[in-house]
Amino acid sequence: MRVKPKKNLGQHFLKDENICKQISDSIKMKMSPVNLLEIGPGTGALSQHLMKEDYNLIAYEVDQEAINFLNVELPDLEIIEGDVLNENWSTLFDDSFTVIGNFPYNISSQILFKVYENRIKVEQLVGMFQKEVAERVTASPGNKKYGILSVLIQAFYDTEYLFTIGEEVFDPPPKVKSGVIRLIRNRIDSLPCDEVLFKRTVKVLFNQRRKMIRNTIKSLIGNHKIEHDFMIKRPEELSKDDFIQLTNMIESYVI
Repeated sequence: MRVKPKKNLGQHFLKDENICKQISDSIKMKMSPVNLLEIGPGTGALSQHLMKEDYNLIAYEVDQEAINFLNVELPDLEIIEGDVLNENWSTLFDDSFTVIGNFPYNISSQILFKVYENRIKVEQLVGMFQKEVAERVTASPGNKKYGILSVLIQAFYDTEYLFTIGEEVFDPPPKVKSGVIRLIRNRIDSLPCDEVLFKRTVKVLFNQRRKMIRNTIKSLIGNHKIEHDFMIKRPEELSKDDFIQLTNMIESYVI
């Protein structure tokens, strides 16, 4: 009897077929064929639904037990053994692609930063994250969950929180709920500011999110003074466009 792989590397295997189909059906822009990158297929619960569609699908998995199981249960699934975070995503497909998966909790933020870095190629993401992370990515300014990932991802993607998933549909069940989100690439090719400085500014300010910007910005501009209403606000109060404006204001002062 074949044994399903045990939980490993922070992954909880989804066992509810209806939810797997919901996630699969959440992919938009289904022009044929769609290049699809699945991260962490586990036991193939989601993969088997994706394979029913006309997708050009490859799956990355690091767990050898899971790979052995998939090779038997889904022999037609193209599996690459390795850490997808260490791959050059620009070479995975000739054209743009969609990222999908029940993402391991311990690398979920890294996946999102990888998407941000490869926004030229990643046209869409549909994925399951720890609920807190899912809410953080889709949060609006003024929300306490609004932060670095919110600003960076929303600069280049339209974000949508799709639905919440309870603990009971996983094996083994996690201690937290999960959330499924969808990111769709917007039409912005580049920001009207220095994008490297934009990212640096967002990170610096949110690393001390409880302080007013006039205090945290000193690590960027030293003793220079900027007179603006932004200075008496906290970073969670600024929109993506506000951060762009702020980046342009501080560019000539950056130390």
